[in-house]
Amino acid sequence: MMKLTTIRFLVGQALASIKRNGMMSLASIGTVAISMFVLGTFLLLALNANLMADTIETNVEIAVLVYPDASEETIDTTYNDISSLNGVMSVSHIGKDEALASLEKQFGEGHDLLRSLGGVNPLPDSFIVKVENPRLVSEVADVIGGFSSVDKVRYGKGMIEKLFSVLDWVRWLGAGIVVLLSLAAVFLIAITVRITVFARGDEITIMKYVGATNWFIRWPFFLEGLILGTLGSLLAATAIYFSYSQLVSYVILTVNFIPLITDKEFILRLLLYLLVGGAVLGSIGSAVSVRKFLKV
Repeated sequence: MMKLTTIRFLVGQALASIKRNGMMSLASIGTVAISMFVLGTFLLLALNANLMADTIETNVEIAVLVYPDASEETIDTTYNDISSLNGVMSVSHIGKDEALASLEKQFGEGHDLLRSLGGVNPLPDSFIVKVENPRLVSEVADVIGGFSSVDKVRYGKGMIEKLFSVLDWVRWLGAGIVVLLSLAAVFLIAITVRITVFARGDEITIMKYVGATNWFIRWPFFLEGLILGTLGSLLAATAIYFSYSQLVSYVILTVNFIPLITDKEFILRLLLYLLVGGAVLGSIGSAVSVRKFLKV
């Protein structure tokens, strides 16, 4: 087990190296910060796009219209039949009087539709059906449409299928962009760390010649990469947190119908992962890049 004095020495060496190579250290921190900021930003965009897609899917409904002359008993039976179907999450009954009142409300005050219609309400009773899996809405609608008491079934046939196709593309595109940006971030950080290590190749070679072990040489660079990666990721996480908080506040005040991730605990946990990721990339990049100079 490594002694405490040795740990202090190695940490001291890492901090001294960061200070001694100030410009390269700042370049490394800046690269990590920019890479993690871009990655974190697009990750949040992808997650919010996925949330929007989920919200749109969950709002898919089936409007079921029964025949206007259906009796109360028939309506109750239809309600029970729809509720018992596999995959149906909820069924809401809208009576013909309630439908007429809703229509009058849309026209505004001063309109007596019932009188205009000769005192006869032509609107049918209806049901609003939600399914557990929105992808099965067409199958459930086809079954309901086969009931003898049902006149019409509406759910945007044809349009719904296209909508689901677009939502799938949004999800796949978001995931693809995040993966590509993750690879780009790893590449940029690795290149920057490698340049930093190459600039100090002579120092590593001298340490090797005077008898220092590979691990003794590698540890300060490992810790240095860990510190630089953590600082860069911390800058990125801080910038993302405040920028995203401002964006959420603006959206809520202006276009509050757009669903966004507002759970601060979730966002902080995501940024913590980003912070750990930057630290790991920095430390591993340093440890791997120094290997070339250990073979002398």
